[in-house]
Amino acid sequence: MENPAVHGRERDLKVRTRLQDDAWLHPWLPELERRAHYAGEVERRLTGGSIPLRDFASGHEYFGLHRDGKGWVFREWAPNAAEIVLIGTFSGWEERDDFRLNRLNGRGDWELRLPEGAIGHGDLFRLRMRWDGGGGDRIPAWTRRVVQDAETGIFNAQVWAPDEPYRWRNPPPARPDFPLIYECHVGMAQEREGVGTFDEFREHTLPRVAAAGYQTIQLMGAMEHPYYGSFGYHVSSFFAASSRFGTPDEFKALIDAAHGLGLTVIIDLVHSHSVANEVEGLARFDGTPYQYFHAGARGEHPAWGSRCFDYAKPEVLHFLLSNCRFWMDEYRVDGFRFDGITSMLYHHHGLGTAFTSYEQYFGGDVDDDALAYLSLSNKLIHELNPHAVTIAEDVSGMPGLAAPHEEYGVGFDYRLAMGVPDHWFRLVGKVRDEDWSMGGLFHELTNRRPEERTVHYVESHDQAIVGGKTMIFAMMDAAMYEAMHAESTDLAVMRGMALHKMARLATFGCAQHAYMNFIGNEFGHPEWVDFPREGNGWSYRYARRQWSLRDDPGLKYHQLGDFDRAMLELYNRDRASFAVNLPGLLRVHEDDKILCFARGAYRFLFNFHPSNSVEDYPVETGPDLCRPVLDTDESRFGGQGRIAPDQTFRPGESAGPHEIRVYLPARTAMVLLSSTWGPPGEYRTRSRIP
Repeated sequence: MENPAVHGRERDLKVRTRLQDDAWLHPWLPELERRAHYAGEVERRLTGGSIPLRDFASGHEYFGLHRDGKGWVFREWAPNAAEIVLIGTFSGWEERDDFRLNRLNGRGDWELRLPEGAIGHGDLFRLRMRWDGGGGDRIPAWTRRVVQDAETGIFNAQVWAPDEPYRWRNPPPARPDFPLIYECHVGMAQEREGVGTFDEFREHTLPRVAAAGYQTIQLMGAMEHPYYGSFGYHVSSFFAASSRFGTPDEFKALIDAAHGLGLTVIIDLVHSHSVANEVEGLARFDGTPYQYFHAGARGEHPAWGSRCFDYAKPEVLHFLLSNCRFWMDEYRVDGFRFDGITSMLYHHHGLGTAFTSYEQYFGGDVDDDALAYLSLSNKLIHELNPHAVTIAEDVSGMPGLAAPHEEYGVGFDYRLAMGVPDHWFRLVGKVRDEDWSMGGLFHELTNRRPEERTVHYVESHDQAIVGGKTMIFAMMDAAMYEAMHAESTDLAVMRGMALHKMARLATFGCAQHAYMNFIGNEFGHPEWVDFPREGNGWSYRYARRQWSLRDDPGLKYHQLGDFDRAMLELYNRDRASFAVNLPGLLRVHEDDKILCFARGAYRFLFNFHPSNSVEDYPVETGPDLCRPVLDTDESRFGGQGRIAPDQTFRPGESAGPHEIRVYLPARTAMVLLSSTWGPPGEYRTRSRIP
């Protein structure tokens, strides 16, 4: 069964549909315009219309601890505080008058000036704060380093002022036109059971990522968080790199080395909420629950047990926008993945809500102030670096998130295609292989708003975090423990191997703008992800990556890793096919479980049937010669080697003038390159479909 409406068609990314041209959005254009104007009003209110947004977002240069030429100056915003004293190793943790802060103004700014030598590099400190009716110790909100005592578990801020500042060596690489993103976590990147370090990641993991063919890394959990098991989602100190992985200079060295390898670096930015801790975090920082957060029930996240920022407060916007700029200024990151966007966008946080109509994106449940903040943060980031990358994690599908500001959009470069992994896991876990819908699969892989760029992926950390499994483990389960040797013919393993490769190839081939993989999943990392906690005896067994599985040529993990690298090489072989062209459907046959689509000069052919191979199957390709460039059934990729290598398909020889006939074994995919022959051994690709 073919779809003549889209048969052999291709959309050109250079002609992106404008948000205003979407007929479904016509009733809501006034609302989109109102939102854009509101974001502009918020910016004018913050800047007074007289300074650039980047100058407003420079709070990190004013607040916190700094040298000022004569000594040290420390500033903090705490409007409800009645008294603040800096205590630390320099004062024997006692209150001293010479470390007492002075109130600067009616806004609640406090300041302390100290002579050179009063404090020094490595000193620990915190604030002892009092307010009407109470008091307590607090870690400064703008501190750039926080460390935890290994014996007591107590967190303190630390003076970080080495004699020699870090010297950067490598400029950032050019922004990729089709990002191949390697989502990773520094602490779980090593094989030993324990917490990995910035240095280990720089020395051992970065070279693996570059060799695997990825050109972008997405670092999760980079900001300081008191509970390791939160995966970095419950941030406590927004301006501090997590010290459990190493020092600020070691993190800079990691980013510097990544740039030297040609890797773009983005980090996870959690501005959707904050940890509820009071000493380590921002909760009740100055004695009030509403300093940074909403008052009452609205300030408490009902599902995450965390605190919700009040995006209507200028001081909160100052804090968060400055946080965006800080990581770009101080650590030279190339962009951000904004976590938990859905929770920010709606007063109901998206909980228990199935987004089934456009009305839900424009009703009273939408938080205008959060939307304005996201718009301003994207404007700021791209003003600081026009080549920066911003990605929105939103499950609701709100229109306009990844559309430009001039089209009334929020300005993200990409949004995660979160429905794609959900679809894959539903298929492999809940639908019989014989009942998979090929048309439904292609629809899910391509049904994205053409005016908004998306990141496609089969699985991220979300699918395997506590309670879930990696995709391959969901298919193989116990067989992974005993039948993953290279020569295994275990049926569960053969099915899992085949579908693991085919799912990634289909997703990669249909990825309209970017592709992502979670660390280790490219070679079929087994089991699940579980950080040390009381429920697992504080074990690190599942909070690491077993690279030895990938490195062992006697195991099928090695074959999966090799396939992933060969798959990504398709992009490097003909970048225009991915950067310029979108997938166009060639053939769908539900009974045969055949799916064929084109991507520029490539033809992707899939036979998802669990048992039926097809011979002389007709596939329209155009008038050009075709040759296979990738085959999931190759023996080097753990397949059965059923497709003859080095074939050449000439349209018209055994079929129509623009058609070839192929042999597609069951559970196999093949990629053909349509080309015109040049000198022997060379070819010129063509980026069109006749």
